[in-house]
Amino acid sequence: MMQPAPRATVSVVVPTCNRPALLREALASIRALEAPDLAFEIIVGDNGQPGPAAEVAAAFGALHVPVARAGAGAARNAALLRASAPYVAFLDDDDVWLPGHIRPHLRRLEAEPGLGIVFGQVITTSPELEPVYGPWPAELPADGAALLRRMLSGYFPQVGATVVRRSLVDSVGLFDEALLGDQDWDWQIRAVRRHGAAFVAVPGVHFRQRPAGTFDSLIARRIRFTRLVFRRHAPALGVSRLQALRLYFATVQGYYDAFLDGAQAHAARGDRRAAAGALLSAFRLMPHRAVKDAIRPTHLRAALVAVAQASRPLAAAGPGMR
Repeated sequence: MMQPAPRATVSVVVPTCNRPALLREALASIRALEAPDLAFEIIVGDNGQPGPAAEVAAAFGALHVPVARAGAGAARNAALLRASAPYVAFLDDDDVWLPGHIRPHLRRLEAEPGLGIVFGQVITTSPELEPVYGPWPAELPADGAALLRRMLSGYFPQVGATVVRRSLVDSVGLFDEALLGDQDWDWQIRAVRRHGAAFVAVPGVHFRQRPAGTFDSLIARRIRFTRLVFRRHAPALGVSRLQALRLYFATVQGYYDAFLDGAQAHAARGDRRAAAGALLSAFRLMPHRAVKDAIRPTHLRAALVAVAQASRPLAAAGPGMR
């Protein structure tokens, strides 16, 4: 006699937009973790063109939810509202889960009823899923106030390594769709401010990262939302203005470094105009740091040298950041 399928333990929210090949990889990595002890309700929120994503979702037995509104937050919300399992996990359509994911999170949640959210580790990869950094973070503070401070000084938990109780959504609410960037960071901060949080030192996600110099404009757009979310939550820390400013600069440090990486990548291709644009963005973001770094053997100094040595004439370079 055929045994009935196990009841879904975890609802998995997957936003997507016009990337069916990547979506297929993501959903395959989710289904690969299923076993008699664990079943998934996969819900794909799709605000891309009709057709391809729905076909991929059907191939993996996932619920497909069309979304008219733009943005990952809108796609996540549409899927999250359909979640029915006691736990909810997330995965972006261009990332993949690793075999060790989920079960350590669930063990913590089941053993500690006071927990609402559990974070895991991430391995940053190339677009071809070749590991380039991690796993990160190495550790996280157990104290809620200390974790909040960590999150507001440069720690952006990757949403694909996050698992929550479904009941948490009732108090935290949905993702802020007005935030076209960092809406996941904002949502996770809200969760940490209201519920107990924990960390498992287990790599759970391969997190794809674009090559340096290919997403300068994306970083520039995202900074605006990072600043908005920081200002929204920093008062909860109860620190002085000077301390808050230091935490803010720690938060955007990663963007500063990414601009410098981009400048070096553009210079290596001979595109001095784009390289200069990336350097200018770094200076605008952290002028005090940039001035100090320009006169010392630092990341920025190396980028300046690379730009100066770029072989392609400035007038002939392609369009850069604006």
